[in-house]
Amino acid sequence: MLRYTVRRLAQMVLVVFVLSLLLFAWLRSLPGGPVSALLGDRATPEARAQLEADLGLDQPIFVQYWRFLERAVTGDFGVSTGVQRGTPALEVFLTRFPATLELSVLALLLAVAVGIPLGYLAARKRGSWLDNLSITWSLVGVAVPVFFLAFLLKFVFAVQLGVLPASGRQDAGLDATRITGFYILDGLMTREWDAAWNSFVHLVLPAIALSTIPFAVIFRITRAAVLDVMDEDYVRTARAKGLTSMVIRRRHILHNAMLPVVTTIGLQTGALLAGAVLTERVFNIAGIGQAVALGFERKDFPVLQVVILASAMVYVLVNLLVDLSYALIDPRLRTR
Repeated sequence: MLRYTVRRLAQMVLVVFVLSLLLFAWLRSLPGGPVSALLGDRATPEARAQLEADLGLDQPIFVQYWRFLERAVTGDFGVSTGVQRGTPALEVFLTRFPATLELSVLALLLAVAVGIPLGYLAARKRGSWLDNLSITWSLVGVAVPVFFLAFLLKFVFAVQLGVLPASGRQDAGLDATRITGFYILDGLMTREWDAAWNSFVHLVLPAIALSTIPFAVIFRITRAAVLDVMDEDYVRTARAKGLTSMVIRRRHILHNAMLPVVTTIGLQTGALLAGAVLTERVFNIAGIGQAVALGFERKDFPVLQVVILASAMVYVLVNLLVDLSYALIDPRLRTR
């Protein structure tokens, strides 16, 4: 197990290194560049040359990349030039990341809590009205764009019915204690139950909108995996031995069907981070998705660098945990 973990960690370091190289080259190839973002398009050639020298942009590209790595290791990604002008880019990420993580975790929990049980029931009752209705629901979840569903939910439940908040993470006038940046957790830690509930209510609509695609994928993978396992010889053998239905479902069907489902859940992390860009814009949530959108609009390259690189590292780390969970689910992988 230790060797398996070390091998996956080495692969993760290599992936992050290659990603940093691609990200560095891609951002440097975008039109405008950081000099135009700081000085504007009407800056004099002398001012542009002076700023390029100050920023080290007049150096060869490999020298710029090496300096970028040196600063990145120490957490120095530069200063924001547009999203929060004058604020260190890493600080922008750290202050906004809790909002996105809180939203993504709630959306993923919702997708898993509904997708896995519904996929299992649909497989058990294959061809029934429940199966057909669930498949139709999952197709709608994939087909409907996240931003359209977000606007629709906001219009119906916030504007027309007025039962849920339309935007933000908490009510503007709420006096709540901030500790970690995770508003629900902060409310629970300080026993400010009203603040925790208020934060949860604000996340309901964006979490539903963000969870539709992960739900649809998790549901369909669970259904297909359970159907495959139910037809295996060892399941029929277990029934022939007289084992109870509960034992067969838990030990033989669900346990063996979980491997592709766990893979899917890990991969959906990337979809959640991508979908958060649109969802946070619609519901005005100050997360990293909103920071990415503002970064492109205002050519804030330091913020784009740290947000994209850190988000990719989170995605790689989640997939590392998924790989480790493989070894727990299927011990045969530990020896490979």
